[in-house]
Amino acid sequence: MQKNTKKMGLAAIFFALSLLSFTISAQEDKSKRPSPPATTSGEINGKSVTISYGQPSIKGREVWGKLVPYGQVWRAGANEATTIEFSKDVSIEGKTLPAGKYGLFTIPNANEWTIIFNKVPNQWGAFKYDAAQDALRVNVKPKRAKAFNEKLMYAINKNSVSLAWENAEVAFAVK
Repeated sequence: MQKNTKKMGLAAIFFALSLLSFTISAQEDKSKRPSPPATTSGEINGKSVTISYGQPSIKGREVWGKLVPYGQVWRAGANEATTIEFSKDVSIEGKTLPAGKYGLFTIPNANEWTIIFNKVPNQWGAFKYDAAQDALRVNVKPKRAKAFNEKLMYAINKNSVSLAWENAEVAFAVK
């Protein structure tokens, strides 16, 4: 009877360690996703800005209006919702946004985009996006990118943040 109890105890320990190992390796696998995690950080007027996003590639697909439909909320990346964090209060396109971490969403259209800073930064995609949680919305004009971008890229510039993918670039002013 004692032998069986020891074997069951050892089996339980082995199972728990296997489960822990699986959980840890599943968390580490994010870098092997088709749209791996990416982060860009920088400073604008003495305020640090950090953007974390899933970085999709085009892979021969038509992006704007197709893969990313016009007129619908988009997570501005892949997988988990894109997040943006400001170390201090900022002005976005002339409107105040308190320091903090936000979900960054967009509503792309051919001639104008809505940039959305949502109070719920940690969510999967835009599936549970709630407009009632928006801290700020601003509208900006897209332009043709200087170069074709196979992968979605964010950049923190001197006075703005920009998103570039395929042949489009969208920037919003930050002060």
